[in-house]
Amino acid sequence: MKLKVLGSGSSGNCYILSTPTGSLILDVGLPWKVIQKGLNFDLSGVIGALVTHEHKDHSKAIKEATLAGIDCYMSMGTVKTMESIKNHRLMPVISGMQFDIQDFTVLPFDVQHDAEQPLGFIIQYRPTGEKLLYLTDSYYCKYRFKGLNYILIESNYCKDILDHNIEAGLIEEAMKRRLLESHMSLDHCKDFLKA
Repeated sequence: MKLKVLGSGSSGNCYILSTPTGSLILDVGLPWKVIQKGLNFDLSGVIGALVTHEHKDHSKAIKEATLAGIDCYMSMGTVKTMESIKNHRLMPVISGMQFDIQDFTVLPFDVQHDAEQPLGFIIQYRPTGEKLLYLTDSYYCKYRFKGLNYILIESNYCKDILDHNIEAGLIEEAMKRRLLESHMSLDHCKDFLKA
């Protein structure tokens, strides 16, 4: 498996996981033209997209992706937030119930974030047995995973630096509360990786 990072952060998240048999998009939180460019304007090898939740930095191009014929897999809670998009390509999945997308087996799992049924994913490429953990926008993960080859996990802040930035007036207090309540700190990330 080969990972291509198109964007990571509040301005938009999108990754392309490529194999010899097809590509899987992880979140579609960038403008559609940027995603198309990242795919070299060739959608023929795209076998689907996994969407963690409805926030625009993860779902911005969902309408265009579905109109391009890409099945977009997400929780039913996330599907329900997409009221303006009436498309059979919105594919609801259930936390804890694995499913296959061609040569990939995907296990969605629930995460803690300020969204409607946000998910993380374990993605296994069956021909090689390689496994990737995709965990973003969550302040905590109650699960522990074994046999992972790759870990793609988001950590948003270090508490000491955050406190300093608040005192210096670089970040508003409201942003601090949101980060603490819905995003993973560097310390929590390290603890998760050690467990």
